[in-house]
Amino acid sequence: CRTPEANTEEENIKRLNKLMDKGNGDGFYALAGLYAQGIMSIPQDWNRAHELLLKAGELGCSKGYYNLAKSYAEGNGLERDMKKAKNYYELAAMGGDVWSRHNLGHMEGRAGNHHRAMKHFIIAAKAGSESSLDFVKQGLMAGFVSKDIYEECSHALSERQNEMQSDAREKAEASDMFN
Repeated sequence: CRTPEANTEEENIKRLNKLMDKGNGDGFYALAGLYAQGIMSIPQDWNRAHELLLKAGELGCSKGYYNLAKSYAEGNGLERDMKKAKNYYELAAMGGDVWSRHNLGHMEGRAGNHHRAMKHFIIAAKAGSESSLDFVKQGLMAGFVSKDIYEECSHALSERQNEMQSDAREKAEASDMFN
């Protein structure tokens, strides 16, 4: 983005509100992070953070659904509810969130659905998740995955990693409110 960084917390929040007024899911997601952490003169308020995460997800920001799922899974400001967590992980995964896809693999594996778990790990590995590739490798060793599928995942992961390398991307990921 070519817009210079905000100089003050007030200016940053004002920009987020403008984005939200335009229906920008990333704006809702960013403000949710401020409420979740209670920073930039915004009091910590998990209820408000969850409302904003839901709105972010509805507007196409898959990270909103991912973090809402994570809150349900871990009980961050909500009562733990794995059924709701899975639902929001599924919505985030459909929106392209790789970690949601990876977490669905874990959930299916714990439920004994190993073939279904492998499908999630394969999709996540091909989309760039090294952790998922490790599980695909375990699936290969256990006989759930063929050598060809493993090699296909490994190759796709390598391609994604090469595509995603940039200083701007690393800076953006470092500034993510939920990491």
